[in-house]
Amino acid sequence: MSYIDWIILFGTLLSIVAYGVYKTRGKQDMEGYLTGGKTMNWWTIGLSIMATQASAITFLSTPGQAYEDGMQFLQFYLGLPIAMIILSVTFIPIFYRLKVYTAYEFLENRFDLKTRTLTALLFLIQRGLAAGITIYAPSIILSTILGWNLTFTNVLIGLLVIIYTVSGGTKAVSVTQKQQMAVMMGGMILAGFLVIQYLPIGFGEALHVAGKMGKLDTIDFNFNISDRYNFWSGITGALFLFLSYFGTDQSQVQRYLGGKSLTESRLGLLMNGLLKIPMQFIILFIGAMVFVFYQYYQPPVFFNKVQTEKLIESDLAPEYTRLESAYGEVFEAKKADIQVMIAAIKAEDEVKVNQIKEKLQSYQASQEQIRDEVKELVLQNDPNAETRDTDYVFMRFVMDHLPKGLIGLLFAVIFSAAMSSSASELNALGSTTTVDLYRRSIKKTASDGHYVKSSKWFTFLWGSFAILFATYASLFENLIQAVNLLGSLFYGAILGIFLVAFYMKWIGGRAVFIAALISEALILMLHWFNGEDLGKYSYNIGFLWYNAIGCILVMLIAALIQSVSKAHILKQ
Repeated sequence: MSYIDWIILFGTLLSIVAYGVYKTRGKQDMEGYLTGGKTMNWWTIGLSIMATQASAITFLSTPGQAYEDGMQFLQFYLGLPIAMIILSVTFIPIFYRLKVYTAYEFLENRFDLKTRTLTALLFLIQRGLAAGITIYAPSIILSTILGWNLTFTNVLIGLLVIIYTVSGGTKAVSVTQKQQMAVMMGGMILAGFLVIQYLPIGFGEALHVAGKMGKLDTIDFNFNISDRYNFWSGITGALFLFLSYFGTDQSQVQRYLGGKSLTESRLGLLMNGLLKIPMQFIILFIGAMVFVFYQYYQPPVFFNKVQTEKLIESDLAPEYTRLESAYGEVFEAKKADIQVMIAAIKAEDEVKVNQIKEKLQSYQASQEQIRDEVKELVLQNDPNAETRDTDYVFMRFVMDHLPKGLIGLLFAVIFSAAMSSSASELNALGSTTTVDLYRRSIKKTASDGHYVKSSKWFTFLWGSFAILFATYASLFENLIQAVNLLGSLFYGAILGIFLVAFYMKWIGGRAVFIAALISEALILMLHWFNGEDLGKYSYNIGFLWYNAIGCILVMLIAALIQSVSKAHILKQ
């Protein structure tokens, strides 16, 4: 990168950290540190909620996912507006009436201490690991692209977040997220505008190319339980995920518990429900336009430049050069036929269009076969290399084609997104550890100042753990899917506990506690054997369904245990 890019990158990051520390300076009490003194207006809450969910993985992985699979990932968010309405009507009023610091305090009032502690621990395990992934995911890509040491990148992101999160608590997280959202969406929209400007064809023609090549397919109504992203998984499995994430995950609950009033918190959640889908559409659409761009300008045969440079310097260089040349030949043939297809579209010759579509699919298959062979070479040269390179698509485009200054801004987007989501996670981890474990079960009587200091220390320790986990983590598949999978393994059971608490008043703490343990064990077993060849019992379930399955299991098993216990008591 140029000097101007480095100045923009570090100038943006340091100003955000300084702003967060400055705005929250001074002595704080428990309520001020954990809820921001309940001074947040609805649009601050809404932006904070969106920034918490929009991690760096969103901006790194989502365009690459659209490049590879099209825009069907948008279906993942179809249940979000419904979830926001349900939460605004049910969950939020209860939290406000009880004046809780965390969502899990409510569970002790409804059930008992052990259920509250179990749910808090499930959250801490899931979110503690997720915080590490939130740091690791952008770090592994940024360190590769920038040539930085991975550990240094992890530590840099983690320390920047720890500084202002420990200093200012919830308010520092919320006020900095406004600036981070402005940087993130401003940078992405500008990048999207430039992608379209760089295309050698008109915008309408670009839409035709993307559409005919399957990159604008958004809604799939075919019911397939093994498919991660379709209409039905988005409106059911993802609905359960969002209910649990926004209703029971302290990293989100803490965002709206700081609202000036119940109305402000509700409006903040509804703002997220209205704007999140358009935001995600924009990011996916940018990925689709990058795909069109690479139909006219030859893309790298493998997007991770570091790995291809290693190949060039190895004994496998001649084979790599041969494959790259073959890839270029297919690209040129495909490029010529795309022009023929555009002409056929203008002439409204559907027969010709369909013929060309079949040829383009054949070209695409040939290119993917060549890419697979290159990936095999990468593994031969470096057995530990990550061969899934779609997470590198967008930033490789940025580095290769965008002008000076904007490159630094786009890197600031990724770092800002990593900081915003990580800050919320560490803030929530520190708060939950303090309120639900330390203050409730370890040191029950201490001053307000003591618990504020404790929360700061726990936030720092969780931040250190996240950095440590990120340093030794290794992911599989697409980064954004890894985060959604981790949430799906735990969120179903947590949501089930809360739904029992809200709507099944006749069930007690012992029943729901046992049901949660059994359900979580079953979900982990379900995932462990998912896709395995077990003969006639083989199955393959998309992980979004874990949320619905886990939730329903808790409710059914709790009802069964309570009924059996009641029947046993009556017999006596």
